[in-house]
Amino acid sequence: MKQNQAIIQVKGLRQYYDKFAAVNGIDFEVYPGEIFGLIGTNGAGKTSTIKALAGVQKVTSGMIRVMGQPPAMVRSSLGYLTQQFSLYSDLSVEENLRYYAKMRRLPEQIFQSRRKQYLQWLALKPFADRLAGHLSGGMKQKLALCCALITQPQILLLDEVSTGIDAVFRREIWSFLAKIAQQGTTIVVATHYLDEAERCDRVALIHNGTIQQIGPPEDLRASMELSCFEVVPEDPMLASGPIFAATEQALQNAIASNYTPVVDLKPLGDRMIVFVSKQAISAEEAIQQILHLHQLPSARIQAANPTLEHVMANHLQRSSGVKASLPGLFSTVSQRSSPPYNSASNVNWIVKVDQVSKVYGTFQAVRSLSFTISRGEILGLLGANGAGKTTLMKLLCGLLRPSSGKICYTSEHLLPHSPSVKQRIGYMSQKLTLYPDLTILENLSFFGRAYGVPRQQRNARIDWILQTFDLTQSANQRLRNLSGGNKQRVAFGAAILHEPDILFLDEPTSGMDILVRRQFWQILQGFARQGTAMVVTTHSMEEAEYCTNLLFMRLGELILQGSPAAIKAQQTGTLVEILSASPKNTLYSLEQKFEPWRMVFMGDRIQMILDQPSHMSQLRNYLGSVEVQPHQITPIPFSLEAAFLNIAQHPKKR
Repeated sequence: MKQNQAIIQVKGLRQYYDKFAAVNGIDFEVYPGEIFGLIGTNGAGKTSTIKALAGVQKVTSGMIRVMGQPPAMVRSSLGYLTQQFSLYSDLSVEENLRYYAKMRRLPEQIFQSRRKQYLQWLALKPFADRLAGHLSGGMKQKLALCCALITQPQILLLDEVSTGIDAVFRREIWSFLAKIAQQGTTIVVATHYLDEAERCDRVALIHNGTIQQIGPPEDLRASMELSCFEVVPEDPMLASGPIFAATEQALQNAIASNYTPVVDLKPLGDRMIVFVSKQAISAEEAIQQILHLHQLPSARIQAANPTLEHVMANHLQRSSGVKASLPGLFSTVSQRSSPPYNSASNVNWIVKVDQVSKVYGTFQAVRSLSFTISRGEILGLLGANGAGKTTLMKLLCGLLRPSSGKICYTSEHLLPHSPSVKQRIGYMSQKLTLYPDLTILENLSFFGRAYGVPRQQRNARIDWILQTFDLTQSANQRLRNLSGGNKQRVAFGAAILHEPDILFLDEPTSGMDILVRRQFWQILQGFARQGTAMVVTTHSMEEAEYCTNLLFMRLGELILQGSPAAIKAQQTGTLVEILSASPKNTLYSLEQKFEPWRMVFMGDRIQMILDQPSHMSQLRNYLGSVEVQPHQITPIPFSLEAAFLNIAQHPKKR
């Protein structure tokens, strides 16, 4: 098939479930070797579109042609991978691959060649004999991807396959996708993660079953009618606390008044992203005037590059009135019946960890950790799989006891497993400890009674949870019938019913779309302003930016701690951005010479970690020697994702 001839054609596609239009007349084309992304909120129609392309569900109307045929006629040329892709737990990595190869009658010689290549590209070669049931979630996803590709399909369809995967595995998967696309495989990916969508050649923004925008990510970013600015306190010590909160409130009030060019705000852990109309003559001056009017300290204001997340939130807000930011939302929460802590006390910490270790036999999961968690702090635990985050979370919650060292709660020096501490803790597990046969209302009522919340307060808080998370209409639905995102909302509601002093949240926004995530984090920030401490684990570096403090772990040790800005500022080496006419070819060439972990495929560009700025000239000379002429190699500030890779994978830092 010719490169300029569409390999996938979709015209007037409609998919109805009863009277609900999941897909409502969409048109698009995908070309050979292209990585095409589908983005949108929950229920936008992404999964229905992917299923229609895979030929696994009949469409209501419209036309789909894949390689000139209906999808059902070319299934042997399609690879289709969902989160529920079936692996055989009792078979090894290699045995799973061999099973899928035999199902498709792949010749042994071809199987061996692809097996070797794919296991090497996805760093699975050392685990070839390990049972699939003993792999981490990220490794299972990589193995599932290998199984879907072992027959080398011409088209690969991916539906939310990177949920729950850390930054290391995500880099490996996207590098792998770039390689197979460079070899001619066409890829269509539906994703909630908009930082991933940035890596596609083109994306389609779907909302309410229709395509709102379509094109290369850079074109969508350029189409945004707002300018983007970072507002950072001049004094880093003010990046959390009452002044930071007052600055946020002043900007929110200005947005609500409609008398200012400031139209939206995204508060992060140590700074704010402010969106200003492009028609504004001086955006910086407008922001400083708002701060001056409220007698607040001046802030450092600098232009920022918009992201696809900004584009999507802004577009949905303009086109359908959907609010990505909800000013004043948290003000409806009932006040605590008693102060969360002794405000007269000079002790600001709520948890103190002193030389804590946890050993299983000869394996040391946590090694001599010491730190404190302050009231109102949002602490993010970061690290690759196996870093010790889950063990540490269980130790802090009192689910495990340390092998050595001590964990104390408040100035009373209570231990995590004591009954009085358990009443002060809220815990939201990634495994959702809810009752599937009970309704939303019954689950919330059960947890409220279990925590001893008086009936009047319990009912008021349940009403607030149902209203805030738009669950009122489905309050009597059983949990087993809810989407993953709605289950997450109920789980969070159950964790906060007793208004705990500290919240432990394990991947809390898994399965939530961009608008719900922003609303969720606004609620968390509201709790933090009231003095609630939080410990969050997340694989999303975008979400880690919401934390006020980050703790990086590797092999059970504390490697680095600080605010998101401080973590990025402390990175040694240089991050460069490489622009070229063919980023996929550039990536392939770079990985022949340099350690693969250094390169991050970003769709229209490559980001690369260098140990020293002087290595830029060596990089340029190498690219010239392999006849890859970059348009530009530019040093850029470290992103949190690049910092994560630098900390987790640099051999000199292990």
